[in-house]
Amino acid sequence: MGPSPGFCADCFQGIRHEGTPNGKIEHIGGVECYVAEPHGAHSQAKGILFLTDAYGHKFVNNQLLADDYARNGFHVVMPDLFHNDAVPSFVPPDASISREEFDVLAWVGRHPPETVGRTVAQVITALQERGTRKLAGLGYCFGARIAIDLSFVDAISVCVVSHPSLWKVPDDIERYLVESKAPLLINSCEADEMFPKEAQENADAILGGGRFRPGYERTYWQGCGHGFAVRGDMRNPNVRAGKEGAFKATIEFLRKHL
Repeated sequence: MGPSPGFCADCFQGIRHEGTPNGKIEHIGGVECYVAEPHGAHSQAKGILFLTDAYGHKFVNNQLLADDYARNGFHVVMPDLFHNDAVPSFVPPDASISREEFDVLAWVGRHPPETVGRTVAQVITALQERGTRKLAGLGYCFGARIAIDLSFVDAISVCVVSHPSLWKVPDDIERYLVESKAPLLINSCEADEMFPKEAQENADAILGGGRFRPGYERTYWQGCGHGFAVRGDMRNPNVRAGKEGAFKATIEFLRKHL
């Protein structure tokens, strides 16, 4: 199966990670969400809006990562972006999806960013009604498109993306410079058709060197490919270093700006 428009083959493959999630499923603004909370008493005035890849909020890797953020003191809400129509769990986690198993083009057509964005807006409104005042949008792959769109309308206070898909470079980066107020961290890597070296350098040229005053940082992980921050093979030392390094950089960025 070749990649679909706006996606690459690595958007639809990866390794399932080991572990038992600790969060809970909750409906927020009429949308099913995976919620991970820090231990003990904590405020919900600040939180993380975890915007997933195509595998969605029930994929164990995404849930485990949400739990990791919660262990670091953050209240995490991970909405079902696809209304129970994420890439199906029967797909082998360590192999590309075949057309016989899953029609990627049809799936992409059912879930344009505009539609997904309206779902996320419902969740944000409900969180605000609960007293949440500041949200960080964490976007992985597909979710990075939603995160950048939220930043354009001041719906999030901090934006962190890892191996973004569906970005238009340099257009989105130039727009970010002008329209967004959210400090931006990009976790990038060596082999990424969706955000390749040229796009990475464009982002640095437009936003780096203090040009984006709210704050801009980019990490780069040698030996890693698209999806490394959530679906990477932990048996590969480069990928493990990239996943753990991107997570650490994200935590530090959130503590600085959220």
